[in-house]
Amino acid sequence: MSRNAREPVMPPLRADEEESRTLAAGIATRLRTQIASGEIPPGEKLNLDELRQKFGVSLSPLREALSRLGAEGFVAGLEGQRGYRVAPVSRANLDEVTRLRAELEGLALRESIRLGGEHWESELVLRLHRLAKLERASFKVGERVADWEAAHRAFHQGLLSACRMPLLINFCATLHDLSDRYRRLFLEHHPIDRNVADEHRQICEAATERRADEACKLLREHIERTGRLVRQALAGKAATA
Repeated sequence: MSRNAREPVMPPLRADEEESRTLAAGIATRLRTQIASGEIPPGEKLNLDELRQKFGVSLSPLREALSRLGAEGFVAGLEGQRGYRVAPVSRANLDEVTRLRAELEGLALRESIRLGGEHWESELVLRLHRLAKLERASFKVGERVADWEAAHRAFHQGLLSACRMPLLINFCATLHDLSDRYRRLFLEHHPIDRNVADEHRQICEAATERRADEACKLLREHIERTGRLVRQALAGKAATA
């Protein structure tokens, strides 16, 4: 083919195709949130007819949404059947998610420290303050966990937000959602670890003071320690099952 030959132009999406993709994206977002929060538990079968009625859609956008979640690791196909279930939890999957988070969030944080300006610094400190208020509160297991999770997610997003790599941020967001499933299993029966507040503060201070090596090291240790705690909780749960 000649270098000057024009590439074929893809036809624009029809209105019904665009609407289907928009619906699929919305369904995927809602199901992802329910799976990450534990509202839909690991291993549960996803009934297509029930989901279709729940969301008021046809099977086409629903299947597209489930395929997206399958590619992200939230949903698995049923062996030998035309169906889906929520991906089960396992030590191997937890270890993979933890390792990938440590690597990719460290990369994004290092770039944020290099590129972030005063607005990034002030916004990060504000997010830490909101999170710290919840971490100082003496609430029991199961109380206000959703509030803490939202503030915790916002803080971690803030750490990475100035890296100017949207693909990397999207990957990190998916990994954080996958990690949330495991952390919520831990928080069902354990209070929020008081060491976490100090870890968040130290990470924020190192990041805003542009001590990149230290900040990335602290972030890795923070992610890996959380992974170890959840792994221990999973092992204990399996032993009593």
